[in-house]
Amino acid sequence: MQTRAYGSWPSPIDAELAAAHDGAPGHVGFVGGEAWWTEPRPTEGGRRALVRRLPDGEERSVLPPPWNVRSRVVEYGGRPWAGADRPEGPLLVFANFADQRLYAYEPDAPDAAAPRPLTPAGELGGGLRWAEPLLRPDRGEVWCVLEEFTGPEPTDVRRVIAAVPLDGSAAEDRGAVRELSDGAHRFVTGPRLSPDGARAAWIGWDHPRMPWDGTDLVLADVRDDGTFGAARVFAGGPEESIAQVEWSPDGRLLFSGDRTGWWNLYRASADDPCGVRALCPREEEFAGPLWQTGLTWFAPLDSGLIAVVHGKGATALGILDPETGEVVDAAGPWTEWASTVAAHGPRVLGVAASPRSAPEVVELDTGTGHARVVGAAHGDPVDPTYYPEPQIRAFAGPAGRTVHAHIYPPHHPGHVAPDDELPPYVVWAHGGPTGRAPLVLDLAIAYFTSRGIGVAEVNYGGSTGYGRAYRERLREQWGIVDVEDCAAVALALADEGTADRERLAIRGGSAGGWTAAVSLATTDVYACGTLIYPVLDPTAFAGETHDLESRYLESLLGPCDEVPGRYAERSPLRHAERVTAPFLLLQGLDDVICPPAQSERFLAEMAGRGIPHAYIAFEGEGHGFRRADTMVRALEAELSLYAQVFRLDLAGPTPTLELGK
Repeated sequence: MQTRAYGSWPSPIDAELAAAHDGAPGHVGFVGGEAWWTEPRPTEGGRRALVRRLPDGEERSVLPPPWNVRSRVVEYGGRPWAGADRPEGPLLVFANFADQRLYAYEPDAPDAAAPRPLTPAGELGGGLRWAEPLLRPDRGEVWCVLEEFTGPEPTDVRRVIAAVPLDGSAAEDRGAVRELSDGAHRFVTGPRLSPDGARAAWIGWDHPRMPWDGTDLVLADVRDDGTFGAARVFAGGPEESIAQVEWSPDGRLLFSGDRTGWWNLYRASADDPCGVRALCPREEEFAGPLWQTGLTWFAPLDSGLIAVVHGKGATALGILDPETGEVVDAAGPWTEWASTVAAHGPRVLGVAASPRSAPEVVELDTGTGHARVVGAAHGDPVDPTYYPEPQIRAFAGPAGRTVHAHIYPPHHPGHVAPDDELPPYVVWAHGGPTGRAPLVLDLAIAYFTSRGIGVAEVNYGGSTGYGRAYRERLREQWGIVDVEDCAAVALALADEGTADRERLAIRGGSAGGWTAAVSLATTDVYACGTLIYPVLDPTAFAGETHDLESRYLESLLGPCDEVPGRYAERSPLRHAERVTAPFLLLQGLDDVICPPAQSERFLAEMAGRGIPHAYIAFEGEGHGFRRADTMVRALEAELSLYAQVFRLDLAGPTPTLELGK
């Protein structure tokens, strides 16, 4: 064991390694008995591949590059694929990211022709986009969420449930697409068809609500000709968020709603909205925020049991008996299950991770209780003794608030720091802000901790996973509660002797970038900060961002026309002169959620003020970096910032970030 200063420890976890292992599999499903899922490919231009597990256990990419199975509905996307098992082989329908057209493909066909388009290219604004395909081979159709732009502005858009012919007759003809829903809601999720095919259920909501504020569970009869009858709201409303709806095998509705302050599961007859019954009433979550359409936290089994992703903070996969309310959790090393789950017979498919393993595709056999990894299996790219040892902690925040956080102390198997030195720490503020930092292995965190820099992930007030009251702490308090909670954790770590008070930093992306920027402008807690595609100008945000979040700030800050002073008071752009700490600003030039114009205006305000800072803009990147070369440069630049500000003697060559003034 060698003694060297924090930040100077040599680490085998370089930026290339962290970038290559960024991202997680998602959108799991079964095609016949085969498990299928999407998977990130950072080294292939950041595309999402669709992968299938063949009967012999081989994992095979269904489509070669550059096919990118990813939808842009509501910009964050939705489920981008569906598959049907047929005697002649699977039929796949998917959304391709580059043109957002819907395609059909028969991967096992003898001639294996290229995917054929099913929908036309859009002409206005963002064009036509598709998500949550539901294959109806019996009707020769695929039902989807259709997002259609009607003008050049991001908010010139409508969304309906639509039927697309599988024969390709709509590939050049928008008129061949059959609309099913009535467009009564601005936002919709895809339809769920009852076992007898007589009814469809879906979720809808409208501005200014976000889906975690309140949604409607909508039902409609399906006529013999495949059209929908009059839609009616069955449950939900402005004060209840219904995040998912399904049908049980016996034709009853299953849905998750937070009418008690927690997302719990409910069951009801479709003919009796007054007969809703809670299946497992608990003060924990059985669902989460609907940032993408079609996320799934539960899946009904043919046996009548229900696979559920649930928990308070961390999540588990369990099997719920709806008659008794008993939940039996799957055994295994995983401590975090993602919001994607599917069932086929007694088999359940999900994505799980832990502090020692990255997200992998896991299958549970409910007959035997055995769970096993079936895809994207975690393999240690380095000696796991270099991984951090996280701590789940709760801190005392202002006004007696409890603040949840994950603390990752510096950790190295062969090095320690001098006894009289305290480590630097970086506070990570997650995005959303309606979101949560999961407790999973992240090599980007290990990149810092293995060098001697601690990381504190803060699930500040407003985060999900702790009930509605906790996430509503941020209502009209954005830029206050999140900033105070992050500062409370940072200062508590310093006060208890865990972190060096003079070497604290903050970083965040998107809404976390806002929290980092406001923190630099309103506190003296941090010596520097990293702002990643941040919100910097809330007054202009509504007119510059996409439709989903165009009125989000009405709940986070209040209506702008009623409280314009509040927007100006909390704006990092309006108070750039208060920023006195060095910072790094990272921005994707194709970002339509937090556009580069905000970053450029902020930099103009900082120009000539003598504050060391750097700006790196990435061509071809949007909201969330996906390319390996981008992530490498971003991580190395961030490390260089901390090395310069904290006066760290880095081990090994690292590109030096040039800080201008």
